[in-house]
Amino acid sequence: MDDSELPSRALRPSHLASGGADTPPPARVAGAAPIVITGTMGAADQRYFDALRRAHFPPERNYLSAHITLFHHLPPSLLEELAALFRAIAADTPPPRAAVSAVYSLGRGVAFRIDSPDLIAIRARIADRFAGLLTPQDQAAPRLHVTVQNKVAPPEARALLAELARDFRPRPVEITGIAAHHYRGGPWEAAFARNFRGPRT
Repeated sequence: MDDSELPSRALRPSHLASGGADTPPPARVAGAAPIVITGTMGAADQRYFDALRRAHFPPERNYLSAHITLFHHLPPSLLEELAALFRAIAADTPPPRAAVSAVYSLGRGVAFRIDSPDLIAIRARIADRFAGLLTPQDQAAPRLHVTVQNKVAPPEARALLAELARDFRPRPVEITGIAAHHYRGGPWEAAFARNFRGPRT
């Protein structure tokens, strides 16, 4: 559910935590659905990665904005506890320092590696709270990334990798908050989002 299979009515993650304002608390909805957790990016970085996806993702599969997945599948029963935890994290945590450190092959696509010990620590805080409820995928060591191409022929992916790697230089990336989404076998639906407001030390 990380990429490439969602209908056009899917909510785009960049809509969840823009402009520094928090979205309203979650409301109960009919039909329980797994929860996806993402890190949200600043507007300039969001536009940059979205533009790459529009240019290089198969159009019929490009139903999501660029995103950094932190958890792929949390139980829907955790929704209210997650909302409370997000509020606490947002209140006491400054925006994490992060960098785009490399561009690399997915075999049939291309992604940018995101290095952020700060964001990994935030993810670990969530993982520790729900340790017994994580899927094997979410128990594994996280490899943060932004996918800009997927589900293409390997030669096409290799060509894009060579093009992007030619001028690539590591650079900072702005991480503004964390967001939760419902996954219903197709579209993501907004659950809630919080922007980091803690002071830097």
